[in-house]
Amino acid sequence: MPDERGLVLVVEDDAAIADLVSRYLRRDGYGVHVATDGEAALAAVRRLRPVAVVLDVGLPKLDGIAVCRTLRSADDWTPVLFVTARDDEVDRVLGLELGADDYVTKPFSPRELVARVRSVLRRAAGPPATEILEVAGTRLDLSERRAWTDGVEVALTSTEFDLLAALMRRPRQVFERAQLLSMVWGYETASGTRTVDVHIAQLRAKLGEGSPIRTVRGVGYSADNP
Repeated sequence: MPDERGLVLVVEDDAAIADLVSRYLRRDGYGVHVATDGEAALAAVRRLRPVAVVLDVGLPKLDGIAVCRTLRSADDWTPVLFVTARDDEVDRVLGLELGADDYVTKPFSPRELVARVRSVLRRAAGPPATEILEVAGTRLDLSERRAWTDGVEVALTSTEFDLLAALMRRPRQVFERAQLLSMVWGYETASGTRTVDVHIAQLRAKLGEGSPIRTVRGVGYSADNP
């Protein structure tokens, strides 16, 4: 079946790009619905309940950033993969309040984009587990994919959760950025290590003083007690 892996919402106002992305997603077993502006995207998410959203930043009526912010403010944590026009937009689209799961920059390989969608969905599903992880003031329930800091539950994206779990599974072990990129995102490129830094910043902002994340200057990150 062409939609055996679930429906992906592609939000893109460039018809040629939308058609290309849709064809590659369908080849990989996903159903696809295309929306061409931000308002239509929000309506489609609510109506169709896609497994993931491929979201262009530059959209008419309501841009991609506003779309993602609206979803997250409504406690909708459908995985979002941003498509950005420029590298210098990365910090903006993965800003601390947005909760995006990943991004690609134009021009991009449609094969890579599909691989990123697969990776985001794999992280969202998570492995079966009953393990509870606790470091400092942070607690993770891996089976229910829930997180608490100082006893208060914190909403994390699938990527944020898996990044934090990767660190907390091996307390005090220092991971280089490239290691984390490979473990959590499933790929390893020098340019992609910036993604790790942005998501670490997001986690720290959400976890506050209970954050177990420590920076090891010149090396990477670890989870440890204060």
